[in-house]
Formats: sequence, structure tokens, C-alpha cells
Amino acid sequence: MINAILAIVFPTLMAFSAAYDLLTMRIPNWISAALIVGFLVCALFIGMPLMEIGYHFAVGVAVLIVAFLLFIPGWIGGGDAKLAAAIGLWMGTGSAIEFVGYSAFFGGVLTFAILLFRWKFPVSWLPKANWILRLHDKTVGVPYGIALAAGAMVVYADTPIFAALLGTA
Repeated sequence: MINAILAIVFPTLMAFSAAYDLLTMRIPNWISAALIVGFLVCALFIGMPLMEIGYHFAVGVAVLIVAFLLFIPGWIGGGDAKLAAAIGLWMGTGSAIEFVGYSAFFGGVLTFAILLFRWKFPVSWLPKANWILRLHDKTVGVPYGIALAAGAMVVYADTPIFAALLGTA
């Protein structure tokens, strides 16, 4: 039972991060912190060797460095960079590249969809919900946390930590 609960920590936090970013264009620090703590709890619970935990943290730092380089010119937000790093921690060495690839793909699709939305739908047609009007605003960026969460969820089921939590490793 505890394995199943731990196995859904990551997907639950991904759902929160995507929804929060969509509705507010922010990803709160507590989500990234919860991902880090959740990883540590899961890794210790499954008996992951300390060296492997270290590799996971190294991947998280590497993703943070790359994400920070994308943050500097304003291509992604600071919350996105922290979220990407926390996700990288869960992905480890075996799944990080795949996660980055899927996230980039979903980010491109999301950006195209939002640009199309802004171009084809006049603001007068839209419900007056703040988050919808914010998405339509050409001066506002793209909620990239959605793409990060989508990329992470495509890869998560193939990660060793997920397999170990479900007892299939």
C-alpha cells in the first residue's frame, strides 16, 4: 500500500505544477521542494544506493544549469528552471535526456497552440477568466511547466524508481 502511495507522489506534483502554471503563470517553490523531499523519501524507501542517489542529484544539478542558461535570456521562467531540475532528480541518468526531449517537444506544441489561440481568437470571444485573458496576452510568456510536467509523465513510468516502487524492478 505504501508503495502505491509513494508511486503517485510524482504524478500528483506534476499535476499541481501544470495546473498552477496554467492558472497563475507561476510555479511555487513548494512544488520543487516537495519533489526533492519526495524523491529522497522514495529513494530511501526502495533502498536506492547512496551512489545512485548522488547520480540523481548530479542530474538535477546539470538540468538546473541548463535551465538557468535558458532562464538568462528569458526563454523560460525561474520556476520552470527549478521545476525542471527537481524533475531531473527523479529521472536520473537513464531518463533525463528523454525527459528533456519530450519536454522540448511538448513545449513547442504548447507554444504553437498558444500563439494560434492568440491569433485566431479575439479577446472579445473569450470568457473573462483572468487565467484565460493572461494566456491570450501577447506580453505574457508560455506556461512551460505544462510541457515539463507532460514530458516528465511520459518518461516516469519507465524510470527505475517507479519500477522499484511498484515492485517490478
